[in-house]
Amino acid sequence: MTNEDLLHRARSLEASILGADGAVRMALRPEFSRVVDRLRQNGAAVPGRLRRLEAALVQDAVEEMFDNIPV
Repeated sequence: MTNEDLLHRARSLEASILGADGAVRMALRPEFSRVVDRLRQNGAAVPGRLRRLEAALVQDAVEEMFDNIPV
């Protein structure tokens, strides 16, 4: 895939993630992260909104982990 293809896929996933609820967001996170990682590996500039979305998804995943810990 070219960087343009990867960027297009990342934007498509971004739209899907932003329109989804928690479970679907978490299901799309691994693919979104892989696409963003490939962009970085190829030396492409990753737009700030995609970096922020990735960070938000990681934060959601961490919170989800701690929400399921019995007290």
